[in-house]
Amino acid sequence: MKKLGMNVEQIEDVQSIVIKTPKGNWIFDAGTEVSAMTMQGQTTYQISGTPRFEEAAADIPAEDVTMVAAQANVSEEKAREALVATKGDIAEAIMKLAQG
Repeated sequence: MKKLGMNVEQIEDVQSIVIKTPKGNWIFDAGTEVSAMTMQGQTTYQISGTPRFEEAAADIPAEDVTMVAAQANVSEEKAREALVATKGDIAEAIMKLAQG
C-alpha cells in the first residue's frame, strides 16, 4: 500500500470514542478497533465496533422551570424533573404534574 502512497496504521488501546450530534451521542466503548488511513495528505479514520446511543438531555431554561413550578404548584426540582421527562414540553409537564 505504501507504493500507492497509502499508509494504514492501527490505533492501539482505544478506550472510547464519542460522536456528538444534536440529538445525542454515539458511544463506542473499549474494544473498538480504529485504523487511520493516510492517502494524498488526507487522513481517514475507520471505526469497527458496536455503538450505543445516548439521547441528549433537554436544555431546560430556568424561566420554564419557574413557570411550571408556579402553574403546577410544585417545587422547582419537581418541575425540572417533569420538564426533562417531557423533553422540555411545558404544557405536558404541567399536565403530568397535575395528574399526580
